[in-house]
Amino acid sequence: MDRLTTRWPYARWFPLALVIAAAVFDVTTPDVHTGVPLIASACVLAGGVLTFRGAAWTGAFALGVTVLLDWQAELLTSATGWSEIFNVLIAVVFGLDLNRMLDRHSRQLATVRSVAEAIQRAVLPTPPPRIGPLEVSARYEAADAEARIGGDAYAIQDTPFGVRIIMGDVRGKGLGAVSTISTLIGAFREAAHCVPDIGELAVRLEQSLERDSVQHHLLDRDEEFTTALIAQIDHHNHTLEVINRGHPDPYLIRGGRITALTATTPDLPLGMGDLTAQRAEADHFPLFPGDVLLFVTDGVTEARNHHGTFYDPVTDLHLLTTEPTTPTAVLDELANGIHRWTGGPRDDDMATLAVTIS
Repeated sequence: MDRLTTRWPYARWFPLALVIAAAVFDVTTPDVHTGVPLIASACVLAGGVLTFRGAAWTGAFALGVTVLLDWQAELLTSATGWSEIFNVLIAVVFGLDLNRMLDRHSRQLATVRSVAEAIQRAVLPTPPPRIGPLEVSARYEAADAEARIGGDAYAIQDTPFGVRIIMGDVRGKGLGAVSTISTLIGAFREAAHCVPDIGELAVRLEQSLERDSVQHHLLDRDEEFTTALIAQIDHHNHTLEVINRGHPDPYLIRGGRITALTATTPDLPLGMGDLTAQRAEADHFPLFPGDVLLFVTDGVTEARNHHGTFYDPVTDLHLLTTEPTTPTAVLDELANGIHRWTGGPRDDDMATLAVTIS
C-alpha cells in the first residue's frame, strides 16, 4: 500500500506511539485532563499510514487502553467514560473507512498508470540499442510524476535512404496531444520508406496532421501545431541532413566539445506551413567516427533554474566528462545536469535521443 511509510518508514509507529503518549499523559495529569482525544487521533492516523489489518489492531489496542484508563479513573459507569469509549470507537471506524478509501484510490491510480504506460509503449516504443552501425539511446520523462506520456515524441528507423530520425513536440497536452503524436509517428514510419527527400517527408507529415485535424475538428484542435526536427544519416555515416520545423536545435558532441547545429533557415512548425509557400532547404553537416548526435525537445532547452535562466547543454560541462562518449552516458549526464539546474520539478515533458557514429 502506497502510504507515508513509503517515504518515511518510521511513520508506521506513530499511531502506537501516540496512543502510549496519550495514556501516559492521562495517568500523570489531574483528572480534569484526558488523553482520549489523542487516542482517537491515533486511530484516524493509523487508517492513513498502515494496512487495514494494522489499522484494525491499532484500533483494538486504542479501545482497550481507553477502557483501562476509564476503569482506572472510575469512569466506566459514568456518561463521561462511555462517551470517551464511543468517541474512540467512532475514530476507529472512520480510520478503517479512510484506509479502504485510500486503498481504492491506490488501485485506481495503479490502473491509470498501467494504461498510460501501455499507451507510451504503443506510441513511443523503445528503439533498439543499435541500428546498423549506429548506437542508439532514447529517454522520455514526463513533467508530472504521475504521468507517463505527454506531447513529446521521437522515432528512429533505417530506410533505403539512410537512418531517419524525428523529434516532435505537440502544442498542448492530454489525449488530443497523444492522438496527434500517434498520427505523426505513424505517418513518419510509413512515409520515411517512400520519400527520398526529407524536405518532402516533412510536407507529407504536415499533410497527415492536417487530415487528422480535420477529422477531429470537434475536439477544438484548430490552433494545434507541432514543432519537429527531421534528420537523416546516410548509410556511410558521412553526412547529417536536418530539416528544422520550429524545433530546438540538435547538438553535435565531438572531441569533448558540444555544438548546436543551428538551421540556416528555420521553417515554421508542422500545422503552420500554409502561412508561407516557401519551404526551407535541408542543412548538411559532415560526420566523423565517434561523433554523438543529441536530439531534444523544449523540455530540455526551456528548463529554468530558480533565477529563471534557461538550461543550455552547450555550457554544461558535465556532458564532457564521459570518455568514450556513449549515447546512454550522454543522456544520463544530460538528465543529471537538468535536475541539478532546476533543483525541483519541471514545467514540461522532456524527450531526448542520442546516437553515436561508428
